[in-house]
Amino acid sequence: MTEIIRVGMADLKAARHPAILTTLGLGSCVGITLYDPKTKIIGMVHIMLPCSQIATAITNRAKFADTGIADLLAEMISLGANRKEIVAKIAGGAQMFKFAGSHETLNIGTRNSEATKQVLKELGIPILAEDVGGTHGRTIEISSEDGRLMVKTIGYGIKYI
Repeated sequence: MTEIIRVGMADLKAARHPAILTTLGLGSCVGITLYDPKTKIIGMVHIMLPCSQIATAITNRAKFADTGIADLLAEMISLGANRKEIVAKIAGGAQMFKFAGSHETLNIGTRNSEATKQVLKELGIPILAEDVGGTHGRTIEISSEDGRLMVKTIGYGIKYI
């Protein structure tokens, strides 16, 4: 029986095969999934903000792209994942609200997506697929069986990346 594990907002989880990780309500947030195809260890972090350096106090490292991704990677390695085999898929980063005359700093979805890609690049983790941007929320689910990422979008249906 495959265990389904829910990843909350500003949360991260890693699991050994067989498992499914899922998170709901990715608007401007980004869901980062990591997968080691050899060990079939999966991980997911649901980040809300691009960088921990903007916070005055960091009470939850999973909230930020820079600290959340690094912590998820460490958790997966502690479960037996091989750092050199890990690949990523990402989803989210939507612009959920439009503000008249808004400044680019208010487009948190784009900033989250860009920060996520930069952190993964710095960590040497290739992004195999992404479903980011737009103006719609998403729910995602990754399976340890094959690393497929299911993306559910209201009004757009389901797709696998």
